[in-house]
Amino acid sequence: MEALQTWINQINDVLWTYIIIIVLVGCALWFTIKTRFVQFRMLGEMIRTLGESVGKSKQGEKHISSFQAFAVSLATRVGTGNLAGVATAIAVGGPGAIFWMWIMALLGASSAFVESTLAQLYKIKGKDSFIGGPAYYMEKGLKKRWMGILFAVLITITFGFAFNSVQSNTICAAFEHSFGFSNTILGIVLTILTLLIIFGGIQRIAKVSSIIVPFMAIGYLLLALTIVILNINHLPEVIRLIISHAFGFEQVLGGGIGVALMQGIKRGLFSNEAGMGSAPNVAATASVSHPVKQGLIQALGVFTDTLIICTCTAFIILFSGAPLDGSVDGVQLTQTALSHEIGNAGSIFVAIALFFFAFSSIIGNYYYGEANIRFITSQKWVIYVYRLLVGGIVMFGAIASLEFAWSLADITMGLMAVCNLVAIILLGKYAFRLLADYQKQKRSGISNPVFRKSTMKDIEKDIECWDN
Repeated sequence: MEALQTWINQINDVLWTYIIIIVLVGCALWFTIKTRFVQFRMLGEMIRTLGESVGKSKQGEKHISSFQAFAVSLATRVGTGNLAGVATAIAVGGPGAIFWMWIMALLGASSAFVESTLAQLYKIKGKDSFIGGPAYYMEKGLKKRWMGILFAVLITITFGFAFNSVQSNTICAAFEHSFGFSNTILGIVLTILTLLIIFGGIQRIAKVSSIIVPFMAIGYLLLALTIVILNINHLPEVIRLIISHAFGFEQVLGGGIGVALMQGIKRGLFSNEAGMGSAPNVAATASVSHPVKQGLIQALGVFTDTLIICTCTAFIILFSGAPLDGSVDGVQLTQTALSHEIGNAGSIFVAIALFFFAFSSIIGNYYYGEANIRFITSQKWVIYVYRLLVGGIVMFGAIASLEFAWSLADITMGLMAVCNLVAIILLGKYAFRLLADYQKQKRSGISNPVFRKSTMKDIEKDIECWDN
């Protein structure tokens, strides 16, 4: 096992150092410029659009609402990445890793906008809801089904298996730290709960996520805000610490900037998924009047995840004075930090919050795999086998080592991101045209822009939905 772990770490270093970071940052910068900084100048429109979509799902209507799609995608974002991923980034890359997480969120939100807008453009009509995502825009937009199949395989492995092993591993680590629970017993409980929900399909997943995620996110934010207020005098010092470790002289001499940069981008991508190609799968299921609406909402999800929730975790850890020497890692570092602030109740709160966060991520991750398996084949037995395998991997993650689970997730996440980024670079021009159409309608006084595929006659035959 040690030899396998070493081999995986070597692949990870090469993959991230020479390929993924360059492509990821390059695409984020390109989309930011081409959309004229859409993630900043249309922030108000993002919030307004999301607010309008709350409660819009009609009785008896099978299509999920824009808000429900946002909740499912946020369910996969808000979880281990926020509570354990941030802690791991700080433990390995130092406080400076948080700065690079911020930068990637600010720039990467443009990538999230483009990929989710494209997913809406090329979505198709399913039995219970719309279906779409990178595999679909690769097939319909690029005319490359083989690329869609490759992506479908990568995302199924990444989310259905690798990420879900990380989620269950972290839940078990948190409960072992707080309550001394057996990983095996908790793993069995998680597996049973997962199977009960995922056999209910996207409708059940959307309903569960739209309840769990807002409730737990608000609770965690209130706790974090309380801690920030209690430590407000130390806030300038913590911000200086983050920035100094991102650019400091000592970090230059020790190669620390490179480590902080890599950890910040890796853990930031795991947390907010901007440009990875995951969120578009659920963004496509929403029923909206214009593709840009869901693109804006998904970009807002990146900000919500990293700039708000991840930052809260970072501040809690850095305020507490918890050891950053690697002796405590992952979610247990977050628990230790909260225990320093509010006593043993902090550790218990993190364990409970993480259970809901990570469990909602497990069921959201499962859906990404199912949507892409359906792209490859319509055989029902394949879906049933996949559901059982997901249950098995949840059990595996409960008893696997933390390092192995994270390393495997990093490799599959990186490969998936590169595949998707190549596609959205080639198709990005259509997202830019959609954004121009949306803004033109807004300027003309239309409060609720509507997209008609006849406005894009050059690709009209490739667009299944959006009938005139």
